[in-house]
Amino acid sequence: MAVSSMTGFARAAGSSGAWRWAFELKTVNAKGLDLRLRMPPPFDRVETEARARLAKALARGTCFGTLAVQREGSAAEVRIDAAALESIAAAARAAAAEAGLQPPTMDGILAVRGVVETVEAADDETAAAAACAGALTSLDEALAALAAARRAEGEALAALLSERLKAIAAIVEAADANPARRPEAVRDRLAQSVAALMGSSRGLDENRLYQEAILLAAKADIREELDRLKTHVAAARALIEEGGAIGRRLDFLSQELAREASTLCAKANDVSLTAQGLELRAQIEQFREQVQNVE
Repeated sequence: MAVSSMTGFARAAGSSGAWRWAFELKTVNAKGLDLRLRMPPPFDRVETEARARLAKALARGTCFGTLAVQREGSAAEVRIDAAALESIAAAARAAAAEAGLQPPTMDGILAVRGVVETVEAADDETAAAAACAGALTSLDEALAALAAARRAEGEALAALLSERLKAIAAIVEAADANPARRPEAVRDRLAQSVAALMGSSRGLDENRLYQEAILLAAKADIREELDRLKTHVAAARALIEEGGAIGRRLDFLSQELAREASTLCAKANDVSLTAQGLELRAQIEQFREQVQNVE
């Protein structure tokens, strides 16, 4: 399976009888799947089915689905409420006579709310059902185009993630091979520190001091962090190779990588190791930013 991005856009149009429509789908990043549809009557009857199809095709992201509809050759019907017209006209004439004014005109009475009503032509159920079925077909076409667009972006994204993992792995290997990690280098630094303390202080227990130095050396060992970093990099590469909806798992691995890199920086007892740890954290942060786009 290919890696897919969470961002994409697609559009599909169709027609049936007097109905014309266009289905637009737009997806953006999100932690889960959020479907937001806008479908006018009578097409709102298929919203449940449309949601089901979208949920089956998409694993993550916010999806905005908009169905724009136009109906041709369907003139609206104008109706006049005769009872309301007669009642308003009689009241208006009486009021005008009492006030000595001109009687009301027809256009003035027709402008009163409720006298004239515009009614859209009734929908033919068979035609409406055919149009709704056609709209779902357009949805499927838009979904196929959207999936292709997300896969194309995901392919580029996977290449970027692989390059970032390559950089992370190179820094981990460099830290593993750093001369500052050699036993003799660690021993020399500890010996210098112990000698400085012995020379500047009196009454220190030399044996106890060496025991504490050994404990500090053990705590400063980054072997475990390096091994975990290598394991996480291998797991991330395997996920990218696997493809599919791997965004959440990659995000978890990026958090674990960041945690191990932070621990490495905290335990580093050499300037060069600290510099490598900081560069490692920067690369991991860039990796994590890209992971946020993966479905």
